[in-house]
Amino acid sequence: MTDELHTIIDLIRYGASRFNAAGLTFGHSYDNAIDEATQLVLHALHLPHDLGPAYGQARVTLAEKEEVLALFLRRIEDRIPASYLTGETWFAGLSFKSDPRALVPRSPIAELIEAGFEPWLGGREVRRALDLCTGSGCIAIAMAHYNPGWQVDGADLSDDALALAAENKARLHADNVKLIRSDLFAGLSGRHYDLIVTNPPYVTNDETDALPAEYAHEPEMGLRAGDDGLDIVLRILRDAPLHLGEDGLLICEVGESERALVRLLPDVEFAWIEFRVGQMGIFAVECAELIRHHGRIGELAAAREGRPAEAAGSLF
Repeated sequence: MTDELHTIIDLIRYGASRFNAAGLTFGHSYDNAIDEATQLVLHALHLPHDLGPAYGQARVTLAEKEEVLALFLRRIEDRIPASYLTGETWFAGLSFKSDPRALVPRSPIAELIEAGFEPWLGGREVRRALDLCTGSGCIAIAMAHYNPGWQVDGADLSDDALALAAENKARLHADNVKLIRSDLFAGLSGRHYDLIVTNPPYVTNDETDALPAEYAHEPEMGLRAGDDGLDIVLRILRDAPLHLGEDGLLICEVGESERALVRLLPDVEFAWIEFRVGQMGIFAVECAELIRHHGRIGELAAAREGRPAEAAGSLF
């Protein structure tokens, strides 16, 4: 059947058809079979990801075709995300190394980075920024790349993720990034920021258990976050004011847990950010607003940790 495949476009079309027939899930950088097939074909042929359509009719050799088909087979049989098969993901216009040490970069926060976080920053000066739960380092490194005057910290609990982030830091020459091992803010004592950006774990237990097979290749600690997906987020909301300047801003991704967060904290003025494709469960909130509601946030966070709110400490 594959004897009739001769060109790049033949292989892309064939791969997309096979992926759809196999019922693959697309949620890691690309959201459809054609884009994933294109990614795998161009990788196998050592061609740039933005190859012009004029090359679609270029013929491939038998050896090249076999390499492409082998990648297709691994994608279908093992359900490995395409970015792990190629070892590369594009995020905010930059090429990052991607492997199972961290989640595949795919946050809509890339759009905010490229827009300079406006209008949410409102022109305020940023000298120090934090990417909390940095994973592969994509958010921290992209922030540093587009804002060379910023000093950016990337913090994560996972040694594996930090090792991958260090490779990406070197890959993209992000000298203004510092990587720190920290369980949320625990290892950041004395550090203060004008902007904190975080894409923490926010998938509920039930949703994590029901995820398609592709997600099993990613570290579960980057996904699972309790019965409503907010176990980590509430700790971040509680402790962020201790590390934000008076005029500081927190930007946080919570995905589908947005509704649960609004139910828990209906009085907090979260600004839900509109993206080109609509709302994506990402909010901006001022430090002053977090301080104003610190008591309630502290109670909720402490309950998740199984300790009295008083033991969680106070801002005052």
